[in-house]
Amino acid sequence: MKELLIDRRDFLRAAGIGFAAAVTPSAWANTLAADAVFATAFLKRDGGFGAAVLSEAGKVLHTIDLPDRGHDVTFDPISKRSVVFARQPGTFAVVFDHAGRDAPRTIASIAGRHFFGHGVFSPDGALLYATENDFDNAVGVVGVYDARAKFNRIGEFPTYGMGPHELLLLGDGKTIAVANGGIETHPDYGRAELNIATMKPSYVLVDRVTGDLIEKHELPAALHQLSIRHMDTDQTGTVWFGCQYRGSGTDRPLLVGRAARGKGLALLDMPRDVLSGFRNYIGSVAANPGAGTVAVSSPEGNSLVVIDAGSGRIVSSSALVEVCGVARDGAGFMATTGAGEIIEGGGATRTEPDYVWDNHILRIGPEA
Repeated sequence: MKELLIDRRDFLRAAGIGFAAAVTPSAWANTLAADAVFATAFLKRDGGFGAAVLSEAGKVLHTIDLPDRGHDVTFDPISKRSVVFARQPGTFAVVFDHAGRDAPRTIASIAGRHFFGHGVFSPDGALLYATENDFDNAVGVVGVYDARAKFNRIGEFPTYGMGPHELLLLGDGKTIAVANGGIETHPDYGRAELNIATMKPSYVLVDRVTGDLIEKHELPAALHQLSIRHMDTDQTGTVWFGCQYRGSGTDRPLLVGRAARGKGLALLDMPRDVLSGFRNYIGSVAANPGAGTVAVSSPEGNSLVVIDAGSGRIVSSSALVEVCGVARDGAGFMATTGAGEIIEGGGATRTEPDYVWDNHILRIGPEA
């Protein structure tokens, strides 16, 4: 029998794992390998929650259900599995195969911990690291999970701060960078922030093998309410970070910065109109190493800004309603919005009216 051929730009929308089973494994694999593939969490207009795999053309290829709202996705290129984490103070993470070959597996946080929405795999795919809240002691930890043994939790190490959010595995494969937001929360109080007057954000480097602290950097005391949240790494290995300000709404602190090993944190000066457009909130950060650019988004300010990573100058600024998810795509960035829009790196826009795309989108292949 002749193998089923699928046009990569006109790929039929898949509602779930059933569609994957309807085509031959080789045809499905060829389709996923042909273009970039992206993953993101979503809310449905009817009230459901899930995670979706999107084609480069912005079409929904595959979805899984989630028990509650998701946040970010991480991907293991070795096993080709992704993990979507619950939005804080959620207690679940779901492992899924974006080709739909295996049933999803749920990871539950242990007693006394909840997830902060982000994680990363070790280079060999053997371990999964996730930022978590030791909420009774008001400290951050990184939970360690054995990806080859049903994701059993095998330990943790401190983040040397409070309220850890995003974490990155740096280029040496051994060092993990953690953005400690500095905000105390406790699930007994939902998402209430309990220490705004005394919060102390930090950026730390930790040895993922020993759990030892390598470096810790804090912002100046006058900026102690500038919560460091999201990060990505550019072509030079410099970490770019985005912040969310918990001080007065009339203040206009700088919100985007850079961190290089052995050096202090450096906030990026921006034109007043661009900075004001963020409304003191950066929702996502993504680098495009090939293009030498970094994108930052603000769903509060309906703003997407692209920065030249070398000079720090603003390359472009776009007004997009509730834009937050952003990931490299060709020479540009794919972005998603709360209005259901998917904007390709080339500028084409597709709208999925049934979906409210959540905060983050991740490129998961090929060469993710």
